[in-house]
Amino acid sequence: MSHLFQTYSRWDVNIKKAKGTIAEDENGKTYLDFVQGIAVCNLGHCPDAVADAIKKQLDDVWHVSNLFKNDLQEKVAEQLTNHSAGDLVFFCNSGAEANETAVKLARKYTQKTKIITFKQSFHGRTYAGMAATGQEKIKHGFGPMLTGFHYLPYNEPQAFQTLSGQDDIAAVMLETIQGEGGVIPADREFLQEVQAFCREKQALLIVDEVQTGIGRTGKAFGYEHGGLSPDIITVAKGLGSGFPVGAVIGKKELSEAFSPGSHGTTFGGNMLAMAAADATLKIIFEKSFLEEVSAKGEFLQKELKEKLQFPCVKEIRGKGLIAGIECEEPVQPLIEDLQKEGLLVLPAGLNVIRLLPPLSVAKNEISEAVEKLNRVFTHHSSVKQ
Repeated sequence: MSHLFQTYSRWDVNIKKAKGTIAEDENGKTYLDFVQGIAVCNLGHCPDAVADAIKKQLDDVWHVSNLFKNDLQEKVAEQLTNHSAGDLVFFCNSGAEANETAVKLARKYTQKTKIITFKQSFHGRTYAGMAATGQEKIKHGFGPMLTGFHYLPYNEPQAFQTLSGQDDIAAVMLETIQGEGGVIPADREFLQEVQAFCREKQALLIVDEVQTGIGRTGKAFGYEHGGLSPDIITVAKGLGSGFPVGAVIGKKELSEAFSPGSHGTTFGGNMLAMAAADATLKIIFEKSFLEEVSAKGEFLQKELKEKLQFPCVKEIRGKGLIAGIECEEPVQPLIEDLQKEGLLVLPAGLNVIRLLPPLSVAKNEISEAVEKLNRVFTHHSSVKQ
């Protein structure tokens, strides 16, 4: 009997060791890991520079409290603000906490309560995160949701016309690529309309970069592709290379909303998390590194589109090193066969296979992964015939 709450549909794969793109299970079987903790291990498993930084910090101090000065927090905050549209940072432990903080900050600063989000979005499983998420399935059974959230169709600029008479909007919150919603990139026209609407309504623009941030799309943040200047940015996942850390990045004028006691965290910004984040960002925010991610992302899309020309494949999409393969039917059987083939991938909804290789992935590893995909799709196509 397991003593764990059954909140996950766990695969029958028990990873015991991992390095870079390669994971090894308890039986010694190796896999190309194109899950990477769901876009967490952006430098691959156990990157040396991050491991060394954590080991060094282990001998100094692990945790004090946010009541004390923290030079490491200042270093990481400086890196984040130097490479984003923001000026100030609040550290927490996860993407859900970051999004919860963003909602509090937006409502406190604007003194308005309505938050606009989008259908099929995903912003976490806390109460504000669930309320912001445009998917009913994650809310079932939890009683009344936090009020004030309104959901528009994603990638439909004209949808904002339905809100033309409303002036009580605190913020618009969106993902530049809907990850859990099916790996759906936002069109530039749509993103520009979102920003124009926010400026017109004097509402804040919150961009959820939990999955797309920290280099995943080939730029430091996904919103850069759409020419946005968000007021609030939320990040987590890849920020600590597997060490739990999240952050909210905001413009300096928002500082008046948060005073001592208005928000806080016990573990957010602890020394070990900051050591991991500092080492991670020093690598990822290098211009040459991001250029390589962009080039590898183009190579991945090209390989997928050339090698996966099957009737069951409806569309291949993505940006940088996040890719989605939309299929005509549920993808779980494909995912299980890919595991047998030695490739770890994950679903994004019922009909989409999501690929999230590490940003450090080699081109030959991308080619090998696509060959494995080709073999499994070929087998499934022949069985159906």
